[in-house]
Amino acid sequence: MMMKQGIARPENARMYIKETVRQMYDIGVGSLTIVVLIAVFMGAVAALQFAYQLGGQTIPMYYIGYIVRDFAIIEAAPTITCLVLAGKVGSNIAAELGGMRQKEHLDAMEIMGVNTASYMIMPRVVAAILVIPALVVVAAAIAIVGGYVAVVPTGYLMHEEYIRGIRVFFEQYNVFIMFVKAVVFAFILTTIPAYQGYYVKGGSIELGKASTNAVVLSDILILLADYLVAVLLTN
Repeated sequence: MMMKQGIARPENARMYIKETVRQMYDIGVGSLTIVVLIAVFMGAVAALQFAYQLGGQTIPMYYIGYIVRDFAIIEAAPTITCLVLAGKVGSNIAAELGGMRQKEHLDAMEIMGVNTASYMIMPRVVAAILVIPALVVVAAAIAIVGGYVAVVPTGYLMHEEYIRGIRVFFEQYNVFIMFVKAVVFAFILTTIPAYQGYYVKGGSIELGKASTNAVVLSDILILLADYLVAVLLTN
């Protein structure tokens, strides 16, 4: 019901565009540092773990690059990145909208004839759907670089072997799966916190619970959606 109001035709397209651009900056640039840090260690740990498990096996060592690449593209970059963003972006959305509801800012806007569900939620959802896939692409690339830094300078693998592993058995369809997951997760991690914040009642304790519920529910639904997308697109 909230989203039915949220996708209504904008009363002032210029204001909606301006708000969407602001949200894109907040979500994208504001989350870039944490996404890069997580991706570096995500790729490094994956590469070291696979190097440890493949040690002494008959499997070629260049498979480390191949596994890290597909692990980053299919699973780690979209899922782990969006789980983290659900905590950062989601809690911020819930707290911001909840604070506006408690201070009666939303009520005042509604009295003036503004569709608050549309103006406060639609730009956030659109911005996330546009920006988060780009963050996921950055996370995937950084994770692959992180894997390189972890295994090549330390002597686990030669430069040529890791590059060969990145290049072999590449499936463009895996990139499509990554983008589908990114868009679905972006929708989840914005709409669930928006709902929790938009309909919050009570004082600061209830607002804190709404922010917590926003993160927990978003993470659970992201993991569920991850499974469903994997079942639908890999069978």
